[in-house]
Amino acid sequence: MSKENTPSPHIAAAYGDIAKTVLMSGDPLRAKFIAENFLENPVPYNDIRGMYGFTGTYKGKRLSVQGHGMGIPSIGIYSYELFNFYDVDCIIRVGTAGALAPELNVGEMFFAMGACTDSNYGHQYKMPAKFSAIADYGLLENAVRVSRENGFKFHVGNIYSADVFYDPSDSQMEWSRFGVKAVEMESFGLYLNAAVAGKRALTICTISDQLVHKVHASAEQRRSGFVNMMKVALEIA
Repeated sequence: MSKENTPSPHIAAAYGDIAKTVLMSGDPLRAKFIAENFLENPVPYNDIRGMYGFTGTYKGKRLSVQGHGMGIPSIGIYSYELFNFYDVDCIIRVGTAGALAPELNVGEMFFAMGACTDSNYGHQYKMPAKFSAIADYGLLENAVRVSRENGFKFHVGNIYSADVFYDPSDSQMEWSRFGVKAVEMESFGLYLNAAVAGKRALTICTISDQLVHKVHASAEQRRSGFVNMMKVALEIA
């Protein structure tokens, strides 16, 4: 493992600038919002490609927050580098998802217990069969506990990590036949990278789009309005 001043061409941090636990968001402005509103003494360590990263403390614990962009290829790069180049032990994704199940409402949290996908990302490891990408149980258990203690509305289940955002065939809804409750674009890559590196990961999403009932959150709500998932992630980090 490289321990040069800047081990990664995509992250400007020197080795040691990033905490052992990182909260990651697809929208780098959400990472910036978390740093400015929840962390004490946040220090910026990255702005390459606008993918902001900060390290500070939360209730005395050193934490980092960073953007990861959209899609498995993007989170695949950033999470791989954090796990393998910066010795990060745990990544908690705080993102948004679309609801495939009618009982999930906009603004409610969803914890991705497992992630299925149509992506070829796992083929790089030449596995002889399909890999079941799952969350770290300890993180998931603590997220459920903290949510119950605070009275936050949440759901737990399987998520679909899609390779496309716009789905003209509406095929994503077919996953609901198998009990998959929500769709986003990153968790499978994050969970697979964590498994290969022997690290921990969890996706905590807020439902931003109810795809059954055609209800959608605004861009500003997506960036800064979904604070419950941020509070849960910070408490379990």
